[in-house]
Amino acid sequence: MARIAGVDIPRDKRVVVSLTYVYGIGLSTAKQILKDADVSEETRVKALSEDELNRIRTEIGKYITEGDLRREVTLNIKRLMEIGSYRGIRHRKGLPVRGQNTRNNARTRKGKPKAIAGKKK
Repeated sequence: MARIAGVDIPRDKRVVVSLTYVYGIGLSTAKQILKDADVSEETRVKALSEDELNRIRTEIGKYITEGDLRREVTLNIKRLMEIGSYRGIRHRKGLPVRGQNTRNNARTRKGKPKAIAGKKK
C-alpha cells in the first residue's frame, strides 16, 4: 500500500479513486491533484513510480487534509455552540442543522425513537 498524507491508500484501485480515501479529498479534488502532478487518472496505484508518488504528495501538501481538517471542523462547530447561534443550538441538541424536517425523519441525528407514554389511542 502506498502511504499518502498518513493514510494507506488501496493499491489495486485507480489513483483517482484511491486518493478519495484521504479525508478532505473528493473526486474533483483528486482529479485536480493528478492534473497538477501530471499523473494519469487511469494508472493503478501499484504501477506508480516513486517520483510520481512524491509529486502527488507535494500537491496534496497544498490542501488541508486529515487531522488538521477534522480539527478545524470540530473547532468551527464548538465556536457555533459557544456563541449560541441557531446552528450551534441545533448541534448541541443533536438535531438536524441544515433545515431538514424532524417530524418524520432525522433518525440519524436524533437516535433511537423514544416511546411517549399515553400517546397511542
